[in-house]
Order: sequence, then C-alpha cells, then structure tokens
Amino acid sequence: MIDGIILKGFSGFYYVRTQAHGEVECSLRGRFRQERLTFLPGDYVKISLTNERQGVIEELLPRETELLRPPVANVDQAILVLALADPPPDLVLLDRLLVYLEQTPVMPVICFNKRDIAGDSEAEEIIGIYKDIGYDLVLTSVKTKTGFDELKNFLQNHISVFAGPSGVGKSSLLNVLEPGFKLETGSVSDKARRGKHTTRHTKLLSLYGGYVADTPGFSRIELPNVSREELSFLFPEMDGYRQDCRFNTCLHYKEPQCAVKQALERGAISQSRYKNYLRFLEEITARERSY
Repeated sequence: MIDGIILKGFSGFYYVRTQAHGEVECSLRGRFRQERLTFLPGDYVKISLTNERQGVIEELLPRETELLRPPVANVDQAILVLALADPPPDLVLLDRLLVYLEQTPVMPVICFNKRDIAGDSEAEEIIGIYKDIGYDLVLTSVKTKTGFDELKNFLQNHISVFAGPSGVGKSSLLNVLEPGFKLETGSVSDKARRGKHTTRHTKLLSLYGGYVADTPGFSRIELPNVSREELSFLFPEMDGYRQDCRFNTCLHYKEPQCAVKQALERGAISQSRYKNYLRFLEEITARERSY
C-alpha cells in the first residue's frame, strides 16, 4: 500500500497526495461508510492504486490533532487572519479562536492584514494587546507586499491552517506567497462591511516544505466544552494573577479581592480581552444551566 495525505474531499472522492504517484483521486472502501468514519483534509492514509491516477483508501492513520471549525486534521499551526481595516477587526471572533486553540496542541499565529490602510493609533493599540500577551504576530499588506518574509518563516515545514472571517484577505495572502495557487478572491460588502465568501471547501495546498489549508471564512465559532472555572485558564494573561485571588474558585467577575480584576484596574490586562472573557463566561454559564 502507498502512504499519502488527503488534500481535499469533494462529492464522495478524496484527492490524496503521494510521494511517488503525485495526486491520486480516491474512493472509500465500503466498510468506512458503514463505520461512518470522517475523512478530513490533512488525514494521513494508506491507499491502493486501481490505475495511475485513481485509487482506493484502505486505511486511516491515527490523527495527532483535529479541528472541527475549520474541519482539518494533523495541523500543528493556525494562522489567524484578521484585517486591521475594511472590514474592521472582529476581536470577539479572534478571542474565540484563541480560546478554542488554547485547549489544543495547535499553535496560533495572529496575522493582522491590510496594515497599509489602518489608522496608526488604533492599529498599534490592537497589535499591542496581543503582543503583550505573548502571541506570535505578523503584520502584512498585500498591496505593499510587506510582512511576507516573516509569514514564510512561520509557514516553513509546518502543516498550517489559515482561519478567520471572510474578506480579510486569506486567499489574497496565499496568492502572494504562491502565485501559482490562483485562488479566487472577493471584495467586502458595501452594505455590511463584511467579506464575501470565495473559498467554499477546505483544501490543503503544498507550500514551503509543508502544507497550508485555505478555508471558508466564518463569523462564529462555538466555545470549547469547558466549565466556568476552567475558562480563565484559556486566557494566558491571567496566569500570573489567578493564584493570588482570595477564592480558589474565583471567576474574576463579582468576587472580592480578585487579583485578576486588580490587574485589570492597573492596566495589566486588556479591557477588550476582559470584556470578551465576561461575554464567554456568560455564554458558558447559560450553557451549563441548560443541561
């Protein structure tokens, strides 16, 4: 049997990249349909050939990581792309993605795109929030071609996923990194200032000794299945203060002598991040009460 990696799936067929035979169009063995196994871009598989360009998936190898939104397997890095302007940065979605990734082995890299059209003071404030927390950052502009050497360094020899809302320039960034991709790009809706979907299916693209997944844009992602008490552990900036709270079960909301709220008052924790923390806390509380 031949080892390969699934690049994409479409209409019941899976396109598998192999070292010796290139890309092979594969169907599934009937037993996989009966077992209702899900096959994702990024899955490592073993296939048998029926001819030079077609084959059958015989075995699904164990996954190291799995993301549900976007649906992709075995990625070790997520490039979270937001525009600094047009459309305005959706920091609620960014923080949702970061919280989601904090409880996985996938490392986040924040890519703030359209740096050339963003106001300096507002952009620097947003950039500073995430830089101070310690997240890896890259600032890019498709128009001025800035930030791409740094972005290439992040992508080299990794299996990465590009994720973020529509209209922020994910496909445009990939077209600059590799013009041969020729990915469809779209504009931003004048009415809602939201991006229009151009990528319709998640697919892996070979790039810099690894792979990158171009994914459809989205505007919402569910929070991970964690308790109220666990949520603050997914906000790294709270790590240095949590143990100094009066109560071990402190939710950093209305409790007295809360070290996290004291850090917030001193400006050591971002107001926007804390507001999103409370938003997520309320969401998790409502979810727990509905059980």
